[in-house]
Parts: sequence; structure tokens; C-alpha cells
Amino acid sequence: MTRAPEELARTLAYRFQDPQLLQAALTHRSAGSRNNERLEFLGDAVLGYIVAEWLYQRFPQAREGELSRLRATLVKRETLADIARGLELGDYLRMGAGELKSGGFRRDSTLADTLEAVLGAILLDGGIDACRACIERLFSRPLEEISTREELKDAKTRLQEYLQAQRLQLPTYQVLQVSGESHRQQFVVECRVAAAQQATRGQGRSRRRAEQAAAERMLEQLDDRG
Repeated sequence: MTRAPEELARTLAYRFQDPQLLQAALTHRSAGSRNNERLEFLGDAVLGYIVAEWLYQRFPQAREGELSRLRATLVKRETLADIARGLELGDYLRMGAGELKSGGFRRDSTLADTLEAVLGAILLDGGIDACRACIERLFSRPLEEISTREELKDAKTRLQEYLQAQRLQLPTYQVLQVSGESHRQQFVVECRVAAAQQATRGQGRSRRRAEQAAAERMLEQLDDRG
């Protein structure tokens, strides 16, 4: 038996002015035409923005690529599904008989989508500040833990640890070019991984930045290889 949406609202510590918005957020497309797909679209957008804003403020030294990886970790399906399970969100879902019988209320994709829809409903009902407060409560643990995660390590460290785990020779870095005046130099550095028969280049206003950029590109290439 589906639990009452009011119970979920109490768990969320949010009081809906329009309870129908929450009802719609908890309605799977298999249950009718007034379902949560549009709210999911809205919730996905606001979640991405608020998490990006939080990371921007929390990690002022992080570069764009690092911030993007952190955001992707926080808003990925598995993270959302874990939070949804903590809310027992599947118990509140309205689904068609076939979807219910097949166990759709337990699927990561369904739970993640529903959580986004609930956030979209809160945004429409209470505005951005109410939505931000709810996200900060729901994501408090992953947000606090993110500073100890692998994604915050610099690219050279991550590349070294990756190669060590594969028992491969460590990368070599070579300065290929230095240009510009002494106070505005531009470095081009090559990163080479002999075992993978791959080399990448990076640029930066210091040798260190160029090495980091080259290591980042090498990691991307190795990821693409699987």
C-alpha cells in the first residue's frame, strides 16, 4: 500500500502550500498522464545549479574540470538513489500495475528521477531558497564527505596512483616549449606513459600547471580506453 505523501513532507521538513505538486512528483509515468516527468526535468536543473554553486564556494582553488567531476559524483544516479532509499521514497510512488509488479519502485533510475521531481516540486512551491535548504539537508553527508574523495586529488597524483594500481611504469614529463616574456611565460609539457604507448600535452603559465594539464588529459585518454 502506497504511503501518504504527507508523511514524506514531514520527513523532508517542508510544508507544501500546494500538496498536488508533491502528489505529481510521486506519480510515475506508468500511472497516468499527470506524472512527474516535467518536475524531474526542473529538479535535475536546480539540483545541478545548487550543487555547482556550493562547490564553487567550498573549493575556491579548484579548476573547472575538478568542479565538474565533483558535481558529477554528487548528482549521479547512484548517489540520488541512495538518498531516495534513505527517504523510503519507493513506498510513496504511484505506479501502474505492470511497473509495480516488475519492481520498478526499487530501480535506481526510478528512485533518482523521483527525487529530482520532488526537488522540482519544492522549487515551484517554495522557491529557490526552500529548495536549496532541502538539498543541503538531503545531501549533507555526501557534501561533507566530498573533500576526502578521490576527485579532489590533483591530476598528477591521480595518474600516479592509477598507474601504480595497474603495476605500470610511472609517467614522465618533459618541457617541450617555453614562450613569452619572463613575467608571462607559457609552458608546454608532454606527459608520456610508455606502457600505454600514449603521450599528451598540456599548457600553463607555470611548469606545474602545464604538467597538471597534461596529466589530466592522460587520465581522460586512459578512461576512454576503459
